[in-house]
Amino acid sequence: MVPRTPSDVLALIKEKGVQIVDLRFTDLPGTWQHASVPASQVDLSTFTKGIGFDGSSIRGFQAIQESDMLLLPDPNTAFVDPFLEIPTLVMICDVVDPETRAPYSRDPRYVARKAEAYLKETGIADTSFWGPEIEFFIFDHVTYEVTPHRSGYCIDSREGIWNSGNGEGKNLGYKIRPKEGYFPAPPSDTFQDIRSEAALILEQIGIPVEMHHHEVATAGQAEVDMERDTLVRMADKVMVYKYVMRNVARRHGCTVTFMPKPLFGDNGNGMHTHQSLWKDGRNLFYGEGGYAELSPLALHYVAGLLTHVDALLGLTSPTTNSYKRLVPHYEAPVNVAFSKRNRSACVRIPMYHFGAESAASKRIEFRPPDPSCNPYLAFAAMLMAGLDGVRRKLDPSPFGPLDVNTYELPPEEAAKVKSVPGSLAAVLDALEADCEFLLEGDVFTRDLLDTWIAYKRERELHEVNIRPHPYEFYLYFDI
Repeated sequence: MVPRTPSDVLALIKEKGVQIVDLRFTDLPGTWQHASVPASQVDLSTFTKGIGFDGSSIRGFQAIQESDMLLLPDPNTAFVDPFLEIPTLVMICDVVDPETRAPYSRDPRYVARKAEAYLKETGIADTSFWGPEIEFFIFDHVTYEVTPHRSGYCIDSREGIWNSGNGEGKNLGYKIRPKEGYFPAPPSDTFQDIRSEAALILEQIGIPVEMHHHEVATAGQAEVDMERDTLVRMADKVMVYKYVMRNVARRHGCTVTFMPKPLFGDNGNGMHTHQSLWKDGRNLFYGEGGYAELSPLALHYVAGLLTHVDALLGLTSPTTNSYKRLVPHYEAPVNVAFSKRNRSACVRIPMYHFGAESAASKRIEFRPPDPSCNPYLAFAAMLMAGLDGVRRKLDPSPFGPLDVNTYELPPEEAAKVKSVPGSLAAVLDALEADCEFLLEGDVFTRDLLDTWIAYKRERELHEVNIRPHPYEFYLYFDI
């Protein structure tokens, strides 16, 4: 994923012997969709005329009477797919209206583009940098079933602590205990090569990787960290990242999930998102002598995030499963506060660098997001909340700093610390009530937000709520 012109892409197709061009875009909930055309059909006009598709069949997009849409490939996103046998070149696309040629208002990538443009329009900064830490599980086996008379799931992992007593075959031990999966060396860490292969593939297609490691939970929790990038480019990279992780795992007979909380009783999958604002090559978040070396502007930005946190979670933690993760303990960021180094706070200020290095690396980390979000919408929403704090000079003092272990506070002190909402229903209500900051600069539209909220309520929240849960049988069958 390096800067390219349409002519560069055509040359790359010829150089690599590409036979198929795969056009990918993201639906409203945040899943990659794609369509493929023979490379012989791709020329310079493809980048301006686009490729047609049925928008009414895509989640959150058009009504059936307005179904025709166009995909316009972005040449800067081109890469040769590392998994397909037939040489295939991938490009991420923008969605446009075929009649007006205007960008489609519900295209998540367009929302992210508008957020970057709005940032420049404010004059506050000209660039924002984003560094999500995307966690996931690598499982060896998963089944799930939902029928009127039977419902459940089953997960298995070679590393799962529940297999420590498995005597059905040869068992060599070294299972990872709950909450002890952070950084153990092989043979306890059995997925080193899978993560390494994924990291090298990301680098091969132009996505620099900083590091990878086993994460805290048992059963193969993992993290591969990409170098920071600007908003739209990083959202593109999140989509590529998920694709690479899933396909590398599948090649090894495993499966990957980005569900926030697939396992009870251990840490869930977060997407802690590092962010900073820059202008004329200068990091605006660095402030020598300030708390955690943050500038006043950065503290206003933090106040914006925390002021709007309930609504933000409707876009950054947008599934019913997200609120199985956002519970006390398990390093969950449930406290609406900021702190240096405190991982229970919603905003953490990393303290790895000091002095001259800190001037370039200083950023804040917003911890509630998880990888079930649509990254284009999530990054855009976080930026808009932070900018609202800067524009209005919101006071951060009600939110901290909170440099204590909140789980060990006396009850009367703990009660003073606000917690994030505990359900998808609550954050959707909050998003509905507190969305004006998202509408600034027409970055989000009411139509998109209404569509998002209705989809989440009707297609997810309602459908989960009306079905019996296996634990209800445990509690109530003999009542």
